[in-house]
Amino acid sequence: MIDLDETDRKLLRALSEDATQSAGALGRRLGLSQPAAWRRVRRLEEAGAIAGRRVVLDKEALGFGVTVFLGVKLATKGRVSLDDFERAVGAIPEVQTVQHVLGLFDYRLRVVARDFADFERVLRRRIMTLPGVGDVDANVLLSEERRPGPLG
Repeated sequence: MIDLDETDRKLLRALSEDATQSAGALGRRLGLSQPAAWRRVRRLEEAGAIAGRRVVLDKEALGFGVTVFLGVKLATKGRVSLDDFERAVGAIPEVQTVQHVLGLFDYRLRVVARDFADFERVLRRRIMTLPGVGDVDANVLLSEERRPGPLG
C-alpha cells in the first residue's frame, strides 16, 4: 500500500474525474508546477495507485440501450471448468465485465445489448451455450449514477 498525502489524494480525485488532464492543468488546479504534478503522477503510476487510464463510452449513444447483470452458476465445478468458462465468456463482445464472485452464483456478468431482442439473442445463442453454464439470473439496469471512489 502506498502512503498518500492530501495532495496525492486531490490529484487522484482530479484524475478520476478526467484522466485526460495534462500535468500542467493538474498543477494549476492543485497549486503545483507542471513538473511537480508530472512527478507525482509518475510516482503514483509506478507505485500501482494508478493502474491505467480509460475512455468511458456512452453506450446509449453507440446504440446499446440495454444493460443486464447476469448471475451465472456453473453446473460443474473445478479449475478446468472455471478456466473454460472464463475463456469462452471473455470472447463475447457484449459481455463488458466478468466477475468471479462468492455467493449464490459463481460469476456476475455485465452484458450490453442494443435492445431486449438483441439481449435475448446474446443470452440464448452465446451465454447459455457456454461450457458449464447451469443456472442464470438476470437483473436489468434501470438507471446508474457514478458514485465517488474511495478517496471521496
